Amino acid sequence: MAMTRREAFKNLAKGSLPILAAGCVSTALPEVAHAEEEKVAPKGALGLLYDATKCVGCKSCMVKCSEYNELQPDTRTDGLHQAPPALNYFTKNIIKLYRTADGSDHSYFKQQCMHCIDPGCMNACMFGGLRKDEETGIVWWLGAKCVGCRYCEIACPFHIPAFQWDGFNPKIVKCELCRDHIAKGGKQPGCTEVCPTNAVIYGKREDLLKEAKSRIAANPGKYFQQKVYGEHDAGGTQVLYLSRVDFDKIGLPDVGENSIPSGLKYSHMLYKWLALPIALYAGMVAFAGKNFKEHSHHLVEDQKKTGLRPQL
Repeated sequence: MAMTRREAFKNLAKGSLPILAAGCVSTALPEVAHAEEEKVAPKGALGLLYDATKCVGCKSCMVKCSEYNELQPDTRTDGLHQAPPALNYFTKNIIKLYRTADGSDHSYFKQQCMHCIDPGCMNACMFGGLRKDEETGIVWWLGAKCVGCRYCEIACPFHIPAFQWDGFNPKIVKCELCRDHIAKGGKQPGCTEVCPTNAVIYGKREDLLKEAKSRIAANPGKYFQQKVYGEHDAGGTQVLYLSRVDFDKIGLPDVGENSIPSGLKYSHMLYKWLALPIALYAGMVAFAGKNFKEHSHHLVEDQKKTGLRPQL
């Protein structure tokens, strides 16, 4: 019996579903990926320790950050004050305010790149547009390799990378711990250099972690859950936090202790060179070809019986 066009397309759709399902399954292999050796911070890993209980919200760190990174001040809110509502391509570092609805409690908090030990942004980049320094662990952007896909924005659990929409050759903007300034002879990043209360300090990650734990030990009950955020979160970060209030309230979500890339090892390998889309396309073409061959055979048989060539 001849196959109608509707039946042909229906069968094609049925045949493509298992292929698509296999593709979806291949992108969800977090447990298998843990067989890979856990990533650790480089021996000379540099970072920041931010203690929210010491911050007075002066935003001097934002001004100095713009200066050292040669960023245009973001005064778009009122045309005068540098008060961006969030990180963007003018802003690598921002001070925000958490406040309860009734105003009874509040906390300032600092947001910038966390410089993850196993960065999701870097692993999501297909062409190596983001790099992690082997000695310092600083995650930085390499414009010559970036194609503007913005996968790094999606892969970052902290929503840090910002895409520059203006300009002929747009770029990804994020904190790089003032690496260019330090390379020119600067001793530390702009934010730590000007902070009047030492709410944020700069140094080796191992030293900062010891300092954070020392503060917790010296002040029982002062810090939320007696925890250093970033010690293990998201596989560990080189920017560490202490807070009096719940970390989630100051923009630090509960992301678990596994890094984003540890759960995406195999799907990243498949997507890196577009292997999965190509495999899906090849499978669909092969199935369509097989169905059409069978359909052509039925057409010939029907023509022999009736003397008439059926329509497709």
